[in-house]
Amino acid sequence: MPGLSYIREENGAVAIGAMTTYTALERSDLLRQHFAILPDALSVLADRQVRNRGTLGGSMAHADPAADMTAVVLALKGTIVAQGPGGTRTIAADDFFVETFATALQPDEIITEIRLPVPPAHTGSAYLKLENNASHYAIVGCAAVIMFGADGTCSSASIAITGASTKPTRARAVEAALASKKLDETTLAEAASHAADGLELVGDIHGSQAYRGQMCTIMTRRAIMKAAGRA
Repeated sequence: MPGLSYIREENGAVAIGAMTTYTALERSDLLRQHFAILPDALSVLADRQVRNRGTLGGSMAHADPAADMTAVVLALKGTIVAQGPGGTRTIAADDFFVETFATALQPDEIITEIRLPVPPAHTGSAYLKLENNASHYAIVGCAAVIMFGADGTCSSASIAITGASTKPTRARAVEAALASKKLDETTLAEAASHAADGLELVGDIHGSQAYRGQMCTIMTRRAIMKAAGRA
């Protein structure tokens, strides 16, 4: 659709047109400036052919439970702009992913834009995953956004898990365990141990429920450490 491929900063956020390809996201200096997590995710997303053709809006609408960008948008507390016969509405990423391959979009709506709020200073972000070597989808992936206060404690954390469950999901128990804490080894281990809390874990030939639960802990701890090191 003409006019739906763009990346621009406006009103404290970066607006990305729904038809913007992954390759265009990779090449954006603006996105690299604000979101270190995006190069992490894009570099391990599928293959070059897919990145040349696939779009951010397509990923959001498809809502694959093992996709990379859904978790990234969720962790960045993005919003999805949808348009239909009744007009335009904005849906928080927290409310957008309903179930496996199911979203809050109405049958007569399309996604026109994804908005990512520009993070404040002393914020770091990272994405890591254990991938299926054939498809490159996440067996378990973790997107982490960590903000520090002036006293060096974690003032805010946003953690999203993909691949392990029926939909990308915020790891709110991890976020709560990090709040107002110094991120030492003990805090990290305790927080990451809650990564699978509340998840409807899935099992298949690539990994059992128990395996995915354990990998949630491992990938979450690593992603938090990487994000914190960038803050």
